[in-house]
Amino acid sequence: MAIEILLIDDDPDFSSMLRSLLGGRDFEVHAAYSGEEGIQACRDGEFDVIILDLLMPEMDGWEVCERIRTFSDVPVMILSALGAPASVARALDAGADDYLIKPVHASLLASRLNALVRRRALVDNMQVV
Repeated sequence: MAIEILLIDDDPDFSSMLRSLLGGRDFEVHAAYSGEEGIQACRDGEFDVIILDLLMPEMDGWEVCERIRTFSDVPVMILSALGAPASVARALDAGADDYLIKPVHASLLASRLNALVRRRALVDNMQVV
């Protein structure tokens, strides 16, 4: 069964590249090209993990993450060109679960996504007991 990913990034070319990189690894990538579109997609859909860019027009990734956290506990992976410790800390404080810096190797990204999904499944199973 494929892992359902919501990619929130304003760059359609990056979305296509990510689909190509993860396509053969049991991931299904759904793209939203703005913060508002991503928040609505998160409300409407069932996703295993979100990949979120920070630098987007109108609403940045930090605000998107904060708003998603008001209604969802889906794991959020920040994938950004920003690598400054302050950017990372701000994203984690906003509710992100992990942070990778672009460019990232496909195998590392896939492994981290799998880890987030496994961790969420463990938490969900613990809550059922």
